[in-house]
Order: sequence, then C-alpha cells, then structure tokens
Amino acid sequence: MSKIIDGKAVSASVKEAIRTELEELKATKGLTAGLAVIIVGDDPASKVYVRNKKLACEACGFESFEYALSAETTQEELLDLINKLNNDDRVDGILCQLPLPKHLDEKVVINNISPAKDVDAFHPENVGQIMIGDYKFLPCTPAGVMELIASTGVEIAGKECVVVGRSNIVGKPMAMLLLHKSGTVTICHSKTKDLAEVCRRADILVAAVGVPNLIKGDMIKEGAVVIDVGMNRLDNGKLCGDVEFETASEKASYITPVPGGVGPMTIAMLMKNTLTAAKSKLKD
Repeated sequence: MSKIIDGKAVSASVKEAIRTELEELKATKGLTAGLAVIIVGDDPASKVYVRNKKLACEACGFESFEYALSAETTQEELLDLINKLNNDDRVDGILCQLPLPKHLDEKVVINNISPAKDVDAFHPENVGQIMIGDYKFLPCTPAGVMELIASTGVEIAGKECVVVGRSNIVGKPMAMLLLHKSGTVTICHSKTKDLAEVCRRADILVAAVGVPNLIKGDMIKEGAVVIDVGMNRLDNGKLCGDVEFETASEKASYITPVPGGVGPMTIAMLMKNTLTAAKSKLKD
C-alpha cells in the first residue's frame, strides 16, 4: 500500500517559510509584498480560487488586491487595468484568473502583464527562460509537483518520468522541470500509442490530462511515485483525479490524493513567486 503525499501539509510548510522570510525582510529592509488578482465574470470555480488566494496572502503576510470585473468588461478596459498594475509599486505580482469570457483574448492579456510581475509564469519571456533553465518564476502547478516529489525523498535524476498531458500550463513545463533535474522524460497525449505500456515504464508518473480515472492500477509500475494533477467533478458531484486512486494506491510507493494533493501546492507556489518578485525590489 502506498504512502499518501499530503499536499496540505507540504503547502502549509512552504507558506510558513514564506511568512518567516518576509517578516525578516520587512524588519531588516522594510520589504512588503503584494499580489493583485483579477477576475472577470462570475465563474463559480474561479471565485473559489480567488478566495483561496486571498486567504493564502493573509497567511503569508502579503497585501492582497482583488479586482472583480463584470463579464461585459472590454479588452481595452482589462488592458488598462493591467497597465496600471504594472506601474503600481505596491503590486509585485499580477494574476488574471483564467478562463476569461470568450470575447477577451487570453493571449493578449497574458502578454500585457509585465514579465517581472507574471507570477503565473505564462508570459512568453518567462516560458522561454524556463526552457533554458535560467528562470525567475516557475509555473505554479508544475513547481508544486516538484515540491511534492522532493518531499518523498525520491531522487529524480536517472529516473523514467512520464507526463500524461501536454498543456502549456502543466504538461510541457512539467516535462522541462523534470528534465532539469536529469529525469528521462516522456510526454504522452491523445495520439500516444499504447498509453498503458508507456505509463508502466514510469518511476515517476504525473497525470495532468483532465480525464477522470484515466490511469488505472494496472498501468502503474510497482513502486512508482504517482502525482495526480487532475481535478474532475463526477456526475454524482464528487471530485476525482486522472488516476483511479483505489487501484493505483496498491501499486505506487507514493501517491497524491484528490483533493488535498497538488491543489494546495499550486497556491503555495504562487505565494513563493510573489515573494521572489517582491525581493527583486531589493536589487533595484
């Protein structure tokens, strides 16, 4: 039976370390940190995420600036707000909650956030820096996954790592971070032939495709570390991941639950990026 990787406990530890560091820098150098979160429209899931980010800011000692805009907000209005926040010294990080209403261009919005305040690490400049391994920010979910793997004590170097999913937000950067740690990385997607066979090779398996219970226990190598990034709601209202937990936990050495695994880490790493952005003021 596998050991559960407790994302809530690991994230609490990360946030406590951030709070301690910020308190020290505030006392010695007068440093403050602020995160601005923009939400457009009234998507219920987005509202939950925004509320959780506000609570995390409080836990870390950050200022929190929330901008709740109507679903009818124009592209010009949104870009004007982003420009103001880019030039606001109180704001170290800017996050625009996705998805946006369909009449707004997410790519244009992301590209208008200053790379120095892009704490989601979605701006092309930051993506490029992640690719070459010379980065200031890491995308929050993949960075959280790396923290969870580190918490197990399992060495990544030399391991077979399989990432199921190729999104720009999780799959692709996840593969790069594992590669930077000298893992041998395979990325799987909808065109992958014999997904089960590829997954069975994995010493470290990261599922991030958004398909409920896609990864079954018989697709997992004995003793593998299994990280489930999926967050899916079933018809009965229950949450589940991309991994069938009951069967997978019989094979894995370590496994994340859903909920309570990767989710809390995403917000913790957002806080870490915000502190990194704030600390850059000390070098100016």
